[in-house]
Amino acid sequence: MITNQLRGRRQTAIRLFAREFYESSLPDGGQGEYDPRFVVTKLGAKVNRMYVAGVIERLEKRDTERGPMYSGAVRDPTGLHLWSVGSFRPELHIEMEELVAKFEGGDRFLMACIGKSNHYTTEDGGFRCRMQMEDYAIIDRDTYAGWLVETADHTMRRIDALGKAQSAESTDANSLRDAGVPKDLIDGLGLAMNHYGEWDPEGYKVGVLQALSAAEGRVVSFEEHEAHDASETDSANHSASEPQIEEPTTSTEAVTSSGGDLESTVLEIISQHAGAEGIDYDSIMKHCAQRGFTDEDAIEDTIYGLRDDKCEIMEPRFGWFKPM
Repeated sequence: MITNQLRGRRQTAIRLFAREFYESSLPDGGQGEYDPRFVVTKLGAKVNRMYVAGVIERLEKRDTERGPMYSGAVRDPTGLHLWSVGSFRPELHIEMEELVAKFEGGDRFLMACIGKSNHYTTEDGGFRCRMQMEDYAIIDRDTYAGWLVETADHTMRRIDALGKAQSAESTDANSLRDAGVPKDLIDGLGLAMNHYGEWDPEGYKVGVLQALSAAEGRVVSFEEHEAHDASETDSANHSASEPQIEEPTTSTEAVTSSGGDLESTVLEIISQHAGAEGIDYDSIMKHCAQRGFTDEDAIEDTIYGLRDDKCEIMEPRFGWFKPM
């Protein structure tokens, strides 16, 4: 049982801007059934799961022989994150139908999305990246601003590591370690440098500055990277650029209502929403995002801490949790 849990434990969702992901062209990963597969970015991020956010720009439904499929895109300050929801994720289809109706009705909103990185090769040999959606949340401007700041920080950390790697004697692990590259980025940067060669990350730094500029203004100018022109409405209606559903609580509200910290919030969510089989990992993430907690690494550590260290929850089957 323990072996299966370790084998199946999901990869950490990496925060990255659109440009870093769509400029990637290096797949990596094992061929076994349980071996994770990655897309390696030019900054050395090994992306299996990803956490992205932005303004909804495209959303459509397509009927196939296997059932309905949905595709969409959210725009951050550096470009578009393309995503899809396949016929194999029917649990998301009802919500996708509602979102398509809102989008086709002219509504625009901010979304945070978690999913698996995916890639394909075009007929002319081109490498294309997109995300297979696992879950999402409609977010407010403050939550989006928080994501921009956190993602900018993660991106600058990778840019700094790249600079150290470029000064190393070689791309082998020992040389990168001696050059000061963080342990978690050594493998990815070794692969990236051998594949992409020498390049200047200045464009990525510009994207970071654009993101921080938007966040500093609490995204008051985020319409600059929206696809549509916001139109004025009367005071009885929402602006076209605002989410037209109930907004999630902010982080401060979440801390107050959940007993003061992330651990209390996660335990409360599991206690309130676990059915006979428990509550699944993705739903926990969604509820946390709606309460203003968006650091997925911290949430995941909290879940497994409650399971392994404090024994307050159990995992009756992989990815599903319930109180002890």
